[in-house]
Amino acid sequence: HGPGLRDGEALGDLVRRHQARLIRLCTSLLKNETEAQDAAQESFVKAYHALNNFRDDATFSTWLYRIASNHCLDLLRARRPAESLDQLLENKTSGIEHFLSSKKNDHQALEDTDFAHELLSRLPENYRLVLTLRETEGLSYQEIAEVMGVTLDSVKALLQRARQEIEEKLRHFLGSGDV
Repeated sequence: HGPGLRDGEALGDLVRRHQARLIRLCTSLLKNETEAQDAAQESFVKAYHALNNFRDDATFSTWLYRIASNHCLDLLRARRPAESLDQLLENKTSGIEHFLSSKKNDHQALEDTDFAHELLSRLPENYRLVLTLRETEGLSYQEIAEVMGVTLDSVKALLQRARQEIEEKLRHFLGSGDV
């Protein structure tokens, strides 16, 4: 427990130190900036109230990620996506082709990012979370295991299955063996 974590300024300190990363995580999961900011704020409040449960064997940021990711997953479960992954791929033909092409302008790169976020948002929640923590946040496998409350082998398996699902959907859509 760091010095001053339980004093009156603790929540402000938590927010200042971790706000940008937590909002980025929430945005990656929720795909809505306003919801992400609200979720991050709610996660900080939950963390502040749960400080007594913080164990020194976990890093504070990992513990905070776990609170935020669980909160975001709860929000996602409450608002099931209307469009399936197959429907998304059907509606994004040109986006996929551009996404896979090597020559891109700034506008296309932005569309590709939007498409990647859309594709990610259609994956099952555990796949989306593991990919977000690894690819967006750059967490180590061990840190991901701590955030998700699973074993290191489970993290590796989840990452492999999540990547395979994306590749299979793209391969099926493109009618090609190469992605």
